[in-house]
Amino acid sequence: MFRSRPELAAEIVGGALGLSLPRYREARLRSESVTDDRLAELRADAVVEYWEAKRSFAVIVEVQGRDDEDKPYSWPFYLMGLRYRLKCPVKLLVVCPARATAAWASRTIDLGHPGMTLKPIVLGPEQIPQVVEPEEAVRTPELAVLSALAHGARPGGEKTLEPLVDAYGVLDDDHRALYHDVVSAVLPQAAQHYLETLMKLKNYEYQSEFARHYFGEGEAKGKAEGKAEGKAEGKAEGAVEAVAKTILKVLSARGVCVSPDVRARIIGCGDLAQLEELAERAAVVSTAAEIFD
Repeated sequence: MFRSRPELAAEIVGGALGLSLPRYREARLRSESVTDDRLAELRADAVVEYWEAKRSFAVIVEVQGRDDEDKPYSWPFYLMGLRYRLKCPVKLLVVCPARATAAWASRTIDLGHPGMTLKPIVLGPEQIPQVVEPEEAVRTPELAVLSALAHGARPGGEKTLEPLVDAYGVLDDDHRALYHDVVSAVLPQAAQHYLETLMKLKNYEYQSEFARHYFGEGEAKGKAEGKAEGKAEGKAEGAVEAVAKTILKVLSARGVCVSPDVRARIIGCGDLAQLEELAERAAVVSTAAEIFD
């Protein structure tokens, strides 16, 4: 989402998290490499430059799914390396889907030199604003997706899911399908059902592989066979295949390399419940192999 909408990092840091930022008129993605060519290369999850008349500032975005004791050493290197390369202020935004990981990432890092510490800017579930107005969802659809992921399963989560359908309406087919697959993989069954009902009421056409198979092709197959068990089997088989494809699509969209062995394990998994767990991990893992840890 940060790559699809580069403005999002500044909107979160300067809006939801309330930190002061320099003015800018344009946001540009750049290479995720944050070190000089003469140094060992380290790569962040995303790097965004913000421009006014000249480069104004940059934001390094790191998605952190679990504690990683290497990060207190690599994050300061990211900041200093990119600051050296760009000659501008650089901020570190750490996105943590889990509350415990957000608490871990929020710790102040003592760099060991007098007066030098690093306090990462952390976006955890508690810091993600709850988007409940359709106008705001249409204006910032990626923030509406983050809101649904963080708050959709909580009490009152229906207020977050309702404007999400409006946000889908302003996205292109590919991003709409990817975001809906991620949301569907994270939400519990009751919240998924509520969201799908909203989509039907608003005449939303299913675009994602998961939705087309689970609510479309499988049902059509069952009707064509005219048997209840055929209908159930069609849904189940379609859902397994669709979730496997979704996992691969999410990993690809995040720039995570998938080896042939890992791809074969994902595609060959016939357990829908296990695949749904893998889909949740696909959104946060650093390497494809970690999805099975």
